[in-house]
Amino acid sequence: MVTTAAHSPAPVRACTHTPECPSAHDLDRDAAHVLISHPEQGWSLLCNGVVLFEDTGELLPDGSSIAARRHELLTASPHRK
Repeated sequence: MVTTAAHSPAPVRACTHTPECPSAHDLDRDAAHVLISHPEQGWSLLCNGVVLFEDTGELLPDGSSIAARRHELLTASPHRK
């Protein structure tokens, strides 16, 4: 059986929160709820499909990545230098 785009199922949406969490492509994507947390390994899975790393780097559901913003965060917090 061949599945075409017209007959493919709709993507499953992990977020069932009200109001809905930001999507993986929104600027505030980090505000989504945590589904799975592994602090001992340094990462968490958010309900929008984003893997958030301890160093603030991110892996988006489409496989693209967002570089860590550690320097940016340290600059904003002089007491952490």
